[in-house]
Amino acid sequence: MSETQVKKLPATFQWGYATASYQIEGSPEADGRLPSIWDTFSHLPGKTADGLTGDTGTESYKLWREDVALLKQYGVKAYRFSLSWSRIIPKGGRNDPVNQAGIDHYRTFIQALLDNGIRPFVTLYHWDLPDGLDKAYGGWLKKEEIVPDFVFYAETCFKAFGDLVKDWITFNEPRCVSIFGYGSGRFAPGRTSDRTKSPIFVNDVNQLFSSVSHNEILAHAYTVDAYKREYQDQGGEIGITLDSLWYLPWDESPENVAAAARARDVMLGWYADPIYKGAYPQTIKDIAGSRLPEFTLAEVELLRRTGSQADFFGLNHYSTRLIKDGGGDELNGRTTQTFTRPDGTQLGTQAGVSWIQTYPEGFRALLNYVWKTYGKPVYVTENGFVTKDESNKLPLEQTLKDTDRVDYYDKYLNAVLDASTKDGVDIRGYFAWSLCDNFEWLLLSSLAKSIWC
Repeated sequence: MSETQVKKLPATFQWGYATASYQIEGSPEADGRLPSIWDTFSHLPGKTADGLTGDTGTESYKLWREDVALLKQYGVKAYRFSLSWSRIIPKGGRNDPVNQAGIDHYRTFIQALLDNGIRPFVTLYHWDLPDGLDKAYGGWLKKEEIVPDFVFYAETCFKAFGDLVKDWITFNEPRCVSIFGYGSGRFAPGRTSDRTKSPIFVNDVNQLFSSVSHNEILAHAYTVDAYKREYQDQGGEIGITLDSLWYLPWDESPENVAAAARARDVMLGWYADPIYKGAYPQTIKDIAGSRLPEFTLAEVELLRRTGSQADFFGLNHYSTRLIKDGGGDELNGRTTQTFTRPDGTQLGTQAGVSWIQTYPEGFRALLNYVWKTYGKPVYVTENGFVTKDESNKLPLEQTLKDTDRVDYYDKYLNAVLDASTKDGVDIRGYFAWSLCDNFEWLLLSSLAKSIWC
């Protein structure tokens, strides 16, 4: 963006990059760390692109000083990264030992960020559950165990880093954890009702991921409650990061307009409504029926209280879809999703992954929707683009031009500017995904490993 445009945003606006611990750190056994579910899952044959694992990542556990130097060179104000639960409480549980070596590492890293004028935004959970908890009781499937274990882990972090860290994110994209980790089985820990993929004992895949979503929402709420009761004097803020596409009706027919609203509820409202309003949207109740867990009266009160207490809405966004009524399954609200308009043209520039096309108007619309629907200041915690055929070893001169990515960032940052200055959306910061190349979660071809969730 130009200097003139930057000045139109608040002086306190946070510019930065985002990463996730398992994707960049490497050193899976260093300083007492034990395996996470992603260590176990990625070493199973056929689960990741080209059989890759996070054993190395970008070696950021060893090369963190170079990361700090790179951030300083870029002139950013902030850096969003996640902590590895397995480094801090290697076995994971509330009765298990805390690993001082892991705490010391992160304190040193966080202090280095601050010494270089970079504000740390810390994500507590970016999908890497300690493997011991999955093996002990099924991880996110068992509310009575996982919720207090997560809260204990979170409080351990508040105590260890709260004098340095003032910006906390409980979860990154709980939807991806539940739907891909416990629905399709494409993410760790790979649980699904498909017996060819996972020997679990839940027959209904929809019931499986609904339970996981429910437990993640409660873990978030109990963590916010603990922070507001016990650690607010640290002077920080706390929220969650949810991911969402923007959904446009394929045409203005009533059934497609309703289908687009339904798709928004399935992707975003399923999590945001209970977190910020205290109840699931009616759309989700209608879709899931009896398979949707119910909150107790005490949990409803907790959700309403912590929903009002949460300080911000973290939003990950990459693209927009056109929606037709019918087709698909319950995971997309019985809709058909496409980039192709009625006249046959495409919505925007195609990225190097099938699920992204450039459409900044959708980003601006989503920012407005989140602000008006949930009433919380917004941090854009991820946004980015992977250039088509970039991994095909294009000539260096052609790769460095990078015109599609430059165009994407220019248009999407201008969407942030317009939403802030023209529409009045309270946007506090923007984090590009990602600081560096990293291990990719999903089973993709070797030509498209750059970005997902």
